[in-house]
Amino acid sequence: MKSCRIHVMGASGAGVTSLGRALAGALAIPHHDTDDYFWLPTEPPYRDKRDVAERLKLMQDVFLPRAAWVLSGSLNGWGDVLIPNFDAVVFLTTPRDMRLQRLRAREATRFGADAVAPGGWRHAETEEFIEWASGYEDGNVSRNQAKHQAWLAQLPCPVLRMDGSRPLPELVAEVRAVIGDLA
Repeated sequence: MKSCRIHVMGASGAGVTSLGRALAGALAIPHHDTDDYFWLPTEPPYRDKRDVAERLKLMQDVFLPRAAWVLSGSLNGWGDVLIPNFDAVVFLTTPRDMRLQRLRAREATRFGADAVAPGGWRHAETEEFIEWASGYEDGNVSRNQAKHQAWLAQLPCPVLRMDGSRPLPELVAEVRAVIGDLA
């Protein structure tokens, strides 16, 4: 197999992880998510960040040297050293309302509807996360559209810009068609 290393990125709730998993499955290659390297395993999750050097070493040990993989998530501000590994980058944009709806549904699935509802043990954290995610398009947060656009502009590999509101099978088919010569 030729090299087929694809990075899928975009705002929280854009469908990045879903597309990454589906694409990896369609190509029969491993899928990895930056959250698994960014965050230390805690219960509940997403509380403690892993040091940047440790994240990068773990990624190097687990998958980076392999010929084929899909990496979903954001490397914004810490993963520029990975750029030479990418054969293609997929950038998903999804309307804010749809993203926030997806994030609320994901939080309810992940932690339980009662946990994220008013009075629930995860309610305040969920609302803070939704508020943070809602600032993506306006540039009001550290991980934002302007920073992503600037990062994409410096990439030496092909960048596929896609609408994350489209059905997942269509997105997978389009990516496969464009990167067909890689796999």
